[in-house]
Amino acid sequence: MTNTHKKRTALDAFIEHKASIDAMLERLQKASADHFETNPDSLNWADVGTVASISSDLQNITDRVFKEGEYA
Repeated sequence: MTNTHKKRTALDAFIEHKASIDAMLERLQKASADHFETNPDSLNWADVGTVASISSDLQNITDRVFKEGEYA
């Protein structure tokens, strides 16, 4: 490695991952506003299962972030 190359730090990696999370959250917000690309007038139980699975995954993430549920 030459002196012109900066060594990657933990902060660099953290900021990179945070930016990725922010982008995913923005996309999820847009998808949610659009009812996850479903037609509310023709919802079926498969749509319910999909949104329930998404909700469960997000609950796990929020529990980890806020140290709740099994992470308390």
